[in-house]
Amino acid sequence: MTETLKGKTALVTAAGAGIGRASAEALAARGAEVVATDIDGDAVADLASGNDRITAHRLDVLDPEAVGALIASLRKIDILVNCAGWVHDGTILDCGDAEWDRAFDLNAKAMFRITKAVLPGMLERGSGSIVNIASVVSSLKGAPRRFVYGASKAAIIGMTKAIAADFVKDGIRCNAICPGTVQSPSLNDRLAATGDFDKALAAFKDRQPMGRLGQPDEIAEMVCYLAGDMSAFTTGQAFAIDGGWSI
Repeated sequence: MTETLKGKTALVTAAGAGIGRASAEALAARGAEVVATDIDGDAVADLASGNDRITAHRLDVLDPEAVGALIASLRKIDILVNCAGWVHDGTILDCGDAEWDRAFDLNAKAMFRITKAVLPGMLERGSGSIVNIASVVSSLKGAPRRFVYGASKAAIIGMTKAIAADFVKDGIRCNAICPGTVQSPSLNDRLAATGDFDKALAAFKDRQPMGRLGQPDEIAEMVCYLAGDMSAFTTGQAFAIDGGWSI
């Protein structure tokens, strides 16, 4: 594999599993030095084991002091991949203040906080690529029982476009990826929580025009493209990778 990202340092949140893990592995395979973070320290330690391009750090993205301390300890960050998120199941009638706050804290505010901490270093060097994992369930599409999830993911698209517009002349690019339903441990947990895993899985597959779920590696490929110089003329965009769900 061509090392198109050699010499670059990437910070990836929620790298312990799913899209975050696949992205960290793909970035490292292309030559980047990857700082892999997750609230599950064991998961990122396992990711980094045997890969000298990945370093593991336990990080709670909801802890401002921990976020600031980690970023201050790093020499540089060329690529920021914001993957941390939480899915709430329910309509507006099922969403209380606690659920609203948790969704926006983890899906949007943590992303705001980390990006704000990383940006000054990028501006000082005059370059940087920020890749935010949003969702096709956002301002792009509504889905049943995804009220506050969709609202918080729509906020990510808004932040992405605002950051891109503010810093387009400073060498900073910011883009969002909007996956459809992607196979992951967290999805399996949600399917199991329904009480009928197979029925729930079939329902998720049925709503995808391609008849299957996405794979984390498929999202990671777009992460690498947006992270690298091949996408140097691309900023402020929201890319749906959803098996045709939003057509």
